[in-house]
Amino acid sequence: MRKIISFMHISLDGFAAGPNGEMNWIKVDEEIFDHVGIRISEGDTALYGRITYEMMESYWPTAGDEPEASKHDIEHSKWYKKVHKVILSKTMKDADLANTTIISDNLPDSINRLKQSEGGDILLFGSPAATHSLMQLNLIDGYWLFVNPIILGRGIPLFVDINDKIKLKLLTTRQFTSGVTELNYTVDSITTNG
Repeated sequence: MRKIISFMHISLDGFAAGPNGEMNWIKVDEEIFDHVGIRISEGDTALYGRITYEMMESYWPTAGDEPEASKHDIEHSKWYKKVHKVILSKTMKDADLANTTIISDNLPDSINRLKQSEGGDILLFGSPAATHSLMQLNLIDGYWLFVNPIILGRGIPLFVDINDKIKLKLLTTRQFTSGVTELNYTVDSITTNG
């Protein structure tokens, strides 16, 4: 069965974005881009919430075509155009989006069908609201977190409304020269509180 891996940049105090969705505090550089590029190149499905998808769609389809495009822009643009995109949204309609599936209802069954289909890991990019929904349904199988050396104090938390303990098993860690630390976890088990 395929696994859903949440790929998220977070602050040291666990925020995925600032109070108004700001992400200008996230540190990314060529070292991180190269590392992430290798990992995502193995994936064939990207999962997004509507807001993150719209942000991605407004940039990545043509980013690699720009004259001043960076190596990362060219590589990620190629990957983005070929990868199958799954969007969690109650408001978007299937408007002939190429290589894209929209899940708008019956989230547990739809996600479980996706996980049982052919393919590799499904990477859930950012998308705090979608992550919260999947987390509350115990549908996330791993967390690939990039902890940034900053304390935001407030913002959109990664972990909210957790009803049951989620035991994790640490697979790998990596320290980047920027001060960012990668933590790669798999979900070990869900423990019902009581």
